[in-house]
Amino acid sequence: MEPVTHFLFGAAMGRAGLNRKTALATATLTLAAEAADLDVLSRFGGSAFGLNHHRGFTHSFLGVPLVAAVVVAFIYLLWRLRGRKTRNPNLPPRWGLLFAYACLAGLSHILLDFTTNYGVRPFWPFSERWISWDIVFIVEPVLLVALTLGLILPALFSLIHEEIGARSKGPRAKPAGRLAATLALLAVFAYWGLRDYEHRRAVAALQSRSYQGADPLRVSAYPYMTNPFRWYGVAETPNFFATMDIDSLSPEVDPEAQMQIRYKPEETPVSLAAKKTYLGRVYLSWAQYPVTETEQIENDPVNNARAAYIVRFRDLRYDYPGRNARVTLGAMVFLTRDLQVVDERFGIRSTTTKTR
Repeated sequence: MEPVTHFLFGAAMGRAGLNRKTALATATLTLAAEAADLDVLSRFGGSAFGLNHHRGFTHSFLGVPLVAAVVVAFIYLLWRLRGRKTRNPNLPPRWGLLFAYACLAGLSHILLDFTTNYGVRPFWPFSERWISWDIVFIVEPVLLVALTLGLILPALFSLIHEEIGARSKGPRAKPAGRLAATLALLAVFAYWGLRDYEHRRAVAALQSRSYQGADPLRVSAYPYMTNPFRWYGVAETPNFFATMDIDSLSPEVDPEAQMQIRYKPEETPVSLAAKKTYLGRVYLSWAQYPVTETEQIENDPVNNARAAYIVRFRDLRYDYPGRNARVTLGAMVFLTRDLQVVDERFGIRSTTTKTR
């Protein structure tokens, strides 16, 4: 998921009652819920290196305790700099419990990322296999709204009470907002349940059909933003991939009217050389429906003056209808005439090249 949802989910866990056991709970949970994405620093090693290490160690069960320890150490430093002061002097920080909370928030990060179609590798380094639930879009407004309301509504009601003089005198014995935060988290799980049910219906509909007379080897359904009943389907047959939109509310799916066919390209020495590169190996280990396009080019300083070929990689799970096929999550490998690697790029939109 994008960072805001992670932060909100961690804050909601704190407000739902965990902040009643120890001081600094909400701050720890909020930071720890997003801390796994510190692995974006791996992009300084290059785009291919960043792809290989994003959602790696910090998003694994083995890495959760280490990331949690870093977060708790940071919170401890801030606490010392503030003179060991907390909002409620009668509720001191319990560092062992805060570490456990940080681990819980780290697990929530893995869970949230698992729900998207990008996937995670929770068993790294013992397994490099990517797994994904494929039920929500990477930016999901429904979740953002539910979590935001769960956090701000108690503060708004508190202000209203204060304005009309209905606020009770004296300090609060316990932090406010528990009910709203709990309901927000329950709304998130309920939405996941709805999405999962509709996702299963969409996958079943894809599996029940043949595609131009060919039975599918495997099928997948990927989410659209907000609409839990609309899915982007991909089906693989021995010779081609078929892509189409699916309405999971409809018991029958007729993909023929708007199905797009993409035949599997034949392997060539150029494409095989590109797949053997560092970026090629990393991309193919991550992609679910990878396809390649090989392009022979003239000397073009915009791309690379020494390159004679560009091999473009893309994953059909992101080839949603109506979008530019050369998406940000594609990759390019530049090769010379003797198939030596000149450059490797991931996450950069392909530029126009001159073909011959």
